[in-house]
Amino acid sequence: MNCEVCQLKELDVEYFEIREVLQCILHTIFFHRALGLVRPKDIDLQLFEITYVQCGDAELEKKVDEKIDQFIDKVEKHPNKKNQICLSFFEVKNKQATWFTHKVEHLYWEQWYININVAQHPKPISGKSHHSKLDLDPGESASEERNARRATLESSLHEVLFQIIKFVNEKKDHIPPIPNMEGVSFPYEITISRFSFRDGHV
Repeated sequence: MNCEVCQLKELDVEYFEIREVLQCILHTIFFHRALGLVRPKDIDLQLFEITYVQCGDAELEKKVDEKIDQFIDKVEKHPNKKNQICLSFFEVKNKQATWFTHKVEHLYWEQWYININVAQHPKPISGKSHHSKLDLDPGESASEERNARRATLESSLHEVLFQIIKFVNEKKDHIPPIPNMEGVSFPYEITISRFSFRDGHV
């Protein structure tokens, strides 16, 4: 089976931006690969002047947030690493059963690689605090630098969204027939890697 691969533009983010950036990208992909009828829901990002669309499926939103939580946990344990999330869509095929096993095979037909470079973040003084000293009194030059960096990331995030839309509009022949299944999405998995991008995913 032909598996189409899309390597998305690498994004430089700060720790507190991870959740919104990943939600935006993952839900944009899911929306464009949704099955049948969806209940589109516009989401305005709080950190950026960007609106994206979710499928309006609570179960999908929960699973995406769980994976983002895992990603953030890995970033906390291994700072200053380039990170990659791979969203893979697949068909499920039952392999020929033997006397001791019944195997299910995943035939991947599309993979999206989200490349994130997370800047090292200062640890808050208390575990519950969301404010660092930089947030409280950044100074004029630091504030300008942060605004410039935020504008660059917003522009890059726009590029990624356009990259997704271009890919889904151009690559259609490899999509399998819609399976007879419950849920808004084709079967999928989300994997997290800390390796260099050429190493693929785990």
